[in-house]
Amino acid sequence: MEKLLFEIGTEEIPANHMSGLLNQLKGLAEKKMDELRIPYAEVRVLGTPRRMTFIASGVAEAQPDSTVEAKGPSAQIAFKNGEPTKAAMGFARGQGVDVKDLVIRDNYIYAVKHLAGQKVEDLLPGLLDDILKSLTFPNNMRWADHDFKFIRPIRWLVALFGSKVIPVEVNGVKSGKFSRGHRFLRRSAKETFEAAKEHVENSPSLLSGLKDIVSGAVSKAKGVAMSAIEETYNVIEIPNADAYEKTLEFNFVMVDQVARKELIRQQVIDLAIAEGGHAEIKEDLLEEVNFLVEWPTALCGKFEEKYLALPKECVITPMREHQRYFPVVKEDGSLLNKFITVRNGGKEFLETVAHGNERVLRARLADAEFFFKEDRKAPLADRLEKLKTVSFQEGLGNMNDKSNRLVKEVKMLAFETGARVDAENLERAALLCKCDLVTGMVVEFTELQGVMGREYAKLDGEAAEVATGIFEHYLPRFAGDILPQGNIGRIVGIADKLDNIAATFSRGLAPTGSQDPYALRRQALGVINIIIDAGYHFSLVKAVGGILYMLNVPSEKLGKLIPQIVEFINLRLKNLLIDQGIRYDVVDAVLADKRNDDIADLYARAMALNEFVKSAEAPELIQAATRVANLCKKIETETAINVNLFQKPVEKDLHDAVVASSNAVILAVAKYDYAAVLAEAVKLVAPINSFFEDVMVMDKDENVKNNRLALLSAVKDITHGVGDLSCIVM
Repeated sequence: MEKLLFEIGTEEIPANHMSGLLNQLKGLAEKKMDELRIPYAEVRVLGTPRRMTFIASGVAEAQPDSTVEAKGPSAQIAFKNGEPTKAAMGFARGQGVDVKDLVIRDNYIYAVKHLAGQKVEDLLPGLLDDILKSLTFPNNMRWADHDFKFIRPIRWLVALFGSKVIPVEVNGVKSGKFSRGHRFLRRSAKETFEAAKEHVENSPSLLSGLKDIVSGAVSKAKGVAMSAIEETYNVIEIPNADAYEKTLEFNFVMVDQVARKELIRQQVIDLAIAEGGHAEIKEDLLEEVNFLVEWPTALCGKFEEKYLALPKECVITPMREHQRYFPVVKEDGSLLNKFITVRNGGKEFLETVAHGNERVLRARLADAEFFFKEDRKAPLADRLEKLKTVSFQEGLGNMNDKSNRLVKEVKMLAFETGARVDAENLERAALLCKCDLVTGMVVEFTELQGVMGREYAKLDGEAAEVATGIFEHYLPRFAGDILPQGNIGRIVGIADKLDNIAATFSRGLAPTGSQDPYALRRQALGVINIIIDAGYHFSLVKAVGGILYMLNVPSEKLGKLIPQIVEFINLRLKNLLIDQGIRYDVVDAVLADKRNDDIADLYARAMALNEFVKSAEAPELIQAATRVANLCKKIETETAINVNLFQKPVEKDLHDAVVASSNAVILAVAKYDYAAVLAEAVKLVAPINSFFEDVMVMDKDENVKNNRLALLSAVKDITHGVGDLSCIVM
């Protein structure tokens, strides 16, 4: 068993792409090795801004032997009177076997070939080349006069099977044993010598011990030319796959991204505590910083206390979003005039580095202070007129028009949802929610939309509910973001997002494939999550229709647009349910009723049915309900149940059970208690089975047949009261 190492060395890759690329590299390595039948124990991926690496451990030296079978013609065609026909001989020749070795099984002939496994080392050049050229990126680039594209120029390749170099070449770069250390850090000659000496002393049997630590320049055998390359490019030799991580670490590259991330986290936490506070660490920022450095060292900087008079977000946003700094706060959550950043280097000259970072941040905060003071010269409401200069969508007016439309839309939604909300505050929040888009602060720091609207509304003396609603209507802003907690923020947020979706669809710009320039899928998911979290029950068709009407969409287009938009949102609901672990067949069962456009109701049904299908009662109910549903398909004319046409006691028994359950089901549905609905449906299983045992539903007497079908229709209303149980796979 050996280790397979493949390192792709590049110019610095954008940090936000690295996690996805490493996951892709891992998946490709595993897939391609499986396809080539190369046995291995596991695949690890490692990465820094300048390299993507995978290491496969426990790789066998040869493929396992295999047996391949090819199916040929039937035995009757292949042999006549025990002798092979031309068909058999042609098949054997084509498969490269002797006709005598053909095997007859299941009345067909088979060519069975036993193949010896190939040496893995012979397969690896093609494997690594395939992996390298199969990687895909959001943005590609070409360099020099090469046709091959990659996310950044490739500068070196390391491909080792144990200690053997595997030949791979792309754009003139050939694989070898030589990687690159940190761009700026390197060991002194004395440190290198001492490390090499210690290694040789600990490994006296290995004459190549010196090479395991030192770069090619230190080895006299490589001569002066190699020394020059070493000095210029910080080339380091990787003696074998096992030595990869330690060799890079010796050269100031911490290649394990998981360990590096946790080291950064701990450094930031410890430094913040030492500075008298604690760090606010956002995982996405930590992930980004992790892929900006190869040798992390945290350091603390400061800024003038006068900037603490600004709203907290005005200080944190330039720090976090623009400079990639971690804010430091007190126990009560208030901000300290300190920040923590992470340098790509050692502990030398940290004061100088901190001073440089402080100068950059000072300029950002000075801008924020200026814009804040300028914005405060006029109240938020006075900016409504300026919204006329901001276009909403082509042909659909400006943001002032949208603000006035939102006032009407929130009135409609408040009525439809029945939410308890102060009407005046709701309409005020809808009117002002877009005003901060034309403030200097938001124009400069776009991440602060909603945040500055809230802060300015508070300073203007607007009601607290209005200020909070202005901020919350943008939520959720991204996957995993918090949801609005107040009814004003919820209703304005739903109205705003549905208005964006309806407006874009009305222009014929529905998302296609991976293209979604207006982020409508995210907004639809936001609507769904808000509705579910708030427990709002209303008709999506009515809401969408009302918003399209307020957008002045011609009535002749509504018949096509409304179902299109509702289907788009329902597809997001389907994906959300499956992502939450709801079985796909349960989702299909619940969404089968196209008349149900109440998102909160559909969610409650899915949750209840998903839990029910795990129970012992589920198989019998599903079987009985499916049989009932199949017979109900034969109903040609709807008729009322006539008890006088019952001919057998089981008919009356089933009818009585249906009547008894119906009242309980009506009450349960009114409370959205679908577990109770399913419990009532289970009570019908025994009378349903008895009914089918004693009664021929499709009786010769038309009246009797129709009466029995009418009874089964009433049964179906209960058994399928949560969803179409015939969709469930047991």
